[in-house]
Amino acid sequence: MYRVTKQIHFCYGHRLLNYEGKCRHLHGHNGRVEIELASETLDHRGMVVDFEDMKRAVQTWIDATLDHTMLLNEKDPFLPALKAAGERYMTLAANPTAETIARLIFDHAKSQNLPVMRVTLWETPSSFAAYQL
Repeated sequence: MYRVTKQIHFCYGHRLLNYEGKCRHLHGHNGRVEIELASETLDHRGMVVDFEDMKRAVQTWIDATLDHTMLLNEKDPFLPALKAAGERYMTLAANPTAETIARLIFDHAKSQNLPVMRVTLWETPSSFAAYQL
């Protein structure tokens, strides 16, 4: 099995509803995501997928959708204030945990027909969550 991994760095904010710890408050992270692709065979260029193709398919979407964006649960009572202030935000059906964000990125990579096997989101230098098949 051949595997390639692309790292993408981005900044985001979030908070967790129904959570007792510090993450119940609005805060931000300098995140790092690793998108791992796998294939039994290589393409005509001898690659699983060109890193530039990964960048176009995933990093462009992250930059436009998640980078410098406040990620909130769709039931978050702070949403009207963000809307009124014209701030950048994205709502999710679930809490915007590292696990949920990893799955979101995985699903996007899959929708781009990439042979994604695993997405790992490093929320801090010592803490990460992953979603894989």
